[in-house]
Amino acid sequence: MNSRTTGPSGVRDSVRKRTSRAAVMALGLNLAVVAGFVPPAAANPPDRPSVISAEAPRAIPLLTPPGVSLPAGPESRATGPRTTGTTTVNAPVTPPVVRPQVGSFAKNPATGRREIVVPDIRRTAVLIGDSQAAGPDTWPQIALRQLGYTVSFAGAGGTGFVANSQHNGAANYYDAFTSNAWVLPHGDPALVVVQGGGNDAANGASDGDILASANALLLGLERTYPASRLVLIGTLSRSRRDGGGRRAEVDALLRDFATTRGITFVSPGDWLTTHKLKGFLADEVHLTSTGAQKAAVVLEQNLAALKLGAPAVLSNPSQWPRWERPLE
Repeated sequence: MNSRTTGPSGVRDSVRKRTSRAAVMALGLNLAVVAGFVPPAAANPPDRPSVISAEAPRAIPLLTPPGVSLPAGPESRATGPRTTGTTTVNAPVTPPVVRPQVGSFAKNPATGRREIVVPDIRRTAVLIGDSQAAGPDTWPQIALRQLGYTVSFAGAGGTGFVANSQHNGAANYYDAFTSNAWVLPHGDPALVVVQGGGNDAANGASDGDILASANALLLGLERTYPASRLVLIGTLSRSRRDGGGRRAEVDALLRDFATTRGITFVSPGDWLTTHKLKGFLADEVHLTSTGAQKAAVVLEQNLAALKLGAPAVLSNPSQWPRWERPLE
């Protein structure tokens, strides 16, 4: 029979082994707690009730392999410069819009001509004409203001599509336009109106010269203001049967030209007769202030019927008869 003798040294070895096993178990428990895992028996001892803690769980940092990045959460998206590798990418900066000052000059990008900046270009009607339209009390200007426009006038008495003024030396419409004698508004006016023909009739201009100059002028205006509505107003006159003569003929010539070009046309070629304006003439062709007021009402009604008032044009600027207009 073999007997095992335990001496003082054997006792010490036994105690040392039990202590080492306890240390290893304690180290394992601590590592489990740090990693977020607690054995059920340790978390809820049998002699203690389970308790749900109201404290928010702690965030556990995620370890990712080198060179691998996770999508950033909303709170980590940077609004400033970003760094990609070794290159810093700055966020795009939108430059402020610099608007030219009213009254200053600007270059038209299509024509290169100098133009003037006006306060409200989208409510502006550019009016080109002769003495029938020169002045705030003339019937074309009154009508345009009544329709809601601010009028910017270019032209002079005694001029026309071909006619140069014999009184002040002003050039005809096309020459004044191309020589920069006129400084037109900058931008896209709501309406561009050309009125005339009376001085061409008085000076004996031929049909061919009138049509050639009118066509060249309107082509230039279309290039200058491609987004604007274009209107042609003919020659104020008596009807042909009432002695309208050459003035009535020029009005009819311009009407046919506008029809061919697809341009909106208003014909005042018989207004002195039809609307009984002969009694309000200051001379053979010009109206008194009362006559101008009456003619303005007629023009306003014509333009409104064509939906050319400022509210209609501004609310629907693309619907106008331009698609049939030849450009050559």
